[in-house]
Amino acid sequence: MEAARENDAPIIIQFSSGGSQFYAGKKLDNTNFQAAIAGAVSGAFHVRTLAEQYGIPVILHTDHCAKKLLPWIDGLIAASERYFEKSGEPLFSSHMIDLSEEPLDENLEICKDYLSRMDKMGMLLEMELGITGGEEDGVDNTDVAKEDLYSKPEEIYQVYEALQPISEKYTIAAAFGNVHGVYSPGNVQLEPKILKNAQAYISEKLGDAAPESRKPVSFVFHGGSGSDVSDIQESIGYGVIKMNIDTDTQWSYWEGIKSFEAKYHDYLQNQIGNPDGADKPNKKYYDPRMCLREAEENTVKRLSQSFADLKCVNILGLGNRKEAGNVMEPEMGSLGPKKGGLPV
Repeated sequence: MEAARENDAPIIIQFSSGGSQFYAGKKLDNTNFQAAIAGAVSGAFHVRTLAEQYGIPVILHTDHCAKKLLPWIDGLIAASERYFEKSGEPLFSSHMIDLSEEPLDENLEICKDYLSRMDKMGMLLEMELGITGGEEDGVDNTDVAKEDLYSKPEEIYQVYEALQPISEKYTIAAAFGNVHGVYSPGNVQLEPKILKNAQAYISEKLGDAAPESRKPVSFVFHGGSGSDVSDIQESIGYGVIKMNIDTDTQWSYWEGIKSFEAKYHDYLQNQIGNPDGADKPNKKYYDPRMCLREAEENTVKRLSQSFADLKCVNILGLGNRKEAGNVMEPEMGSLGPKKGGLPV
């Protein structure tokens, strides 16, 4: 959120199932995904509270949800439905359903059911078609067949035909050779023109009903970390509206901690005693906030680079930050906190 504010840029904050469980506490009982549900809901309220303090809009999203994880998403949609009843907006902005390893017909039928439910609250559904290679959040696709890393225009059109009659609020994470993680040059063969060809194919099918832009579908770029800027910007030209960069931000966060340790190594070996004197305390160095702030600052720099690569710097027109009111008492006559405010 700090990076989004500094760059006047849109941002999506998303939770994975594993990340949600970690946020709640790894020792909590996660039977029926109860810890993962609680962690994601808690994280959503955290983001909503602080987004108003930063004065920025945030899209709250959840990442890959395979078939076995659907009960997790069910719990989050139920939380949004309860929140919607009170505030007129869902708790989350969107969810991703990743059934790319299931038969396409089953993938589409399940996505249709979820989109119908979510559309009642104005939520967006992200679905995956084809497989994103690499490894992410415990899902290992490093050995999938190469042909599964590339979606076909006919398949993308099938998604359009299935979901468009229900709502326009959906995106497609089509596969065009993208992988999770960062690999040596030459090991990843991105083919962004797959997206271009799909847009042309669907536009031809639609004929006069095709949009003027000739981009009837909104795409998602998974596995953006380590990608060449030219591939990123080419993909944007073909209708990509969202890109995930989890691996690069993980590294930037760790790199900040690593750099802090290298810089203050001799001050981090004992509570007392450092190069300045045997009796000098080291508390201000080993206070976890010190190295974590270094990690945050380094990640802000990495995100600023991503905002530039994605051509979304200085586009929101946020202006001066307005005074936040969501930590104050509700206004006279109000039945509860304002939209986006504290839940209690």
